[in-house]
Amino acid sequence: MISALHNIGMTDGMITSSIITIVLSILAIVAGRHLRIVPSGLQNAVEMAVEGLLNFFSDIMGRKLARQYLPLVGTLFIYILCCNYSGLLPGAGEINGLSAPTNSINCTAAMAITVFIMTQVAGIKAARGPKYYLHLFKPVAFIAPLMAIEMLVRPLSLSLRLYGNVLGEETATHVFFQLIPIGVPVIMQALSILMGLIQALVFSLLTAIYLSEACETEELEAHE
Repeated sequence: MISALHNIGMTDGMITSSIITIVLSILAIVAGRHLRIVPSGLQNAVEMAVEGLLNFFSDIMGRKLARQYLPLVGTLFIYILCCNYSGLLPGAGEINGLSAPTNSINCTAAMAITVFIMTQVAGIKAARGPKYYLHLFKPVAFIAPLMAIEMLVRPLSLSLRLYGNVLGEETATHVFFQLIPIGVPVIMQALSILMGLIQALVFSLLTAIYLSEACETEELEAHE
């Protein structure tokens, strides 16, 4: 089956990504299938996770925006975390069909482009039209090219940061395992668990900041 997927152009990272997506979707469906006023089991665990993410992003975006964009930033955090941790599974990168999706620039670039598009949509929606881009000309018009470049560089920065860190961690762990197979790799794996969490948090955190900036710019200008 894995060979068949490879034949249609799917890489190991894409296969792992598809499995992660299916598993998370099933968990979400099962957790929300029979909602109870007093949650228990899987529903309780999911609600605690959602509430924790909502409270975290509320401190950055405000409660209103956090509720509005939690499906995006929360999903990015959970998905990236699962992708990062998939690279820690035994045989990851060596077994066909098992490889961390985030160690591929294609995966991180796709998420970064999605964030870029959603940021533009959020800004245009908040401004109720293309006048959202007027903020590029403030405080003075001649800095508009620099502001535009900064906006366009954001997806590149997001994708390269995540890709570089995940690939670097996996490479370092693999090298240490070959040089010193006992002891040190365990320490590297523990650090990778921490770094995988941090990278997922940074990506979703920056996404929340970009969305907040896009919406707040229009709110401030509306009061001027």
